Amino acid sequence: MNNLELATFGGGCFWCTEAIFQQLKGVEEVVSGYSGGNAPGKPTYREVCYGLTGHAEVIQVSFDPKIIPFEDLARIHLHTHDPTTLNRQGVDVGTQYRSVIFYHDTRQKEDAERVIAEEQPNFSSKIVTEIAPLDIFYEAEDYHQDYYNNNQAQGYCSFVITPKLQKLRSQYADRLK
Repeated sequence: MNNLELATFGGGCFWCTEAIFQQLKGVEEVVSGYSGGNAPGKPTYREVCYGLTGHAEVIQVSFDPKIIPFEDLARIHLHTHDPTTLNRQGVDVGTQYRSVIFYHDTRQKEDAERVIAEEQPNFSSKIVTEIAPLDIFYEAEDYHQDYYNNNQAQGYCSFVITPKLQKLRSQYADRLK
């Protein structure tokens, strides 16, 4: 397990991004949480949802780079949400839903910048995904962890997350567990 690295992504609601990244070969764990805020102390879901802390809903991914490199994770991140909308994913609006890659080191920063530049021609609008250093990652409350797997019958899961997973399966079948 010493060969695992961390990556932190925000792409709207963390329930969606968590469900997507859990499907990928080489991903050992996905934890929902909050990053990028300016309020002191650990934020709560309610504070983040109301935009009171500046934090984004994010996931932190533990992965084996020999199985799935960071660049592939960044590419999949860009193609499984809309990285061209500023502070919005679908009906979720606010900085807490921004598209962001929080890098853990200089290599991740450079890789994220390169992947965005390489993928830009595949989008009709400018990619607005923020690239920022990870400061602090706060784990979200327990009921947010493994949300989709525990709540598949819930409306949001059925109508929003399931179609994203179907898209993932069609585009990245070779990368799935």
